[in-house]
Amino acid sequence: MSAPTKAFVILAGEGVTVRGPAGGPTTIKVRAEDTGGTFALLENLIAPGEGPPLHVHGGEDEMWYILEGHFRVRVDERILDAQAGSFVFVPRGTAHCLQNVSDAPARLMVMFSPAGMERFFEEHAALPAGPVDPAAYLEIARRNGMQVIGPPLAQSDPLSESDQRGSALPAV
Repeated sequence: MSAPTKAFVILAGEGVTVRGPAGGPTTIKVRAEDTGGTFALLENLIAPGEGPPLHVHGGEDEMWYILEGHFRVRVDERILDAQAGSFVFVPRGTAHCLQNVSDAPARLMVMFSPAGMERFFEEHAALPAGPVDPAAYLEIARRNGMQVIGPPLAQSDPLSESDQRGSALPAV
């Protein structure tokens, strides 16, 4: 990987927006070609109750900065609370997923280092509209170095009444 050759600014509203895998659009703000492969940055809008399946990246660290909303975050066996303003770091090789527990769409910035995972989002967006074929999802994940190892949090660890009223989870 080489370092970026020039400084740049991505303004609000800029980037390439594609159909995201978690009930809302994903905007690819920065890709491998922009940073000499050092990182990619995406903005995700995630629908209420939604989130990706439990998965592992073998070659990338993943970071989330919560812009709006409230998430439950699973990192290995722990489930933590991450509200707007929270930052989450997930080292490569760590099982993880998250779930929007807000009543409205939630927004977060996602960074991968090194870059490359933006291709997963582009390939997912190219799938036919409607429900996603699980086998197609798994193949796209595999091609992009992501191993799906379990269901989303909504299925593996449904929210209790007390969680829905105001999270009893430890903070990130």
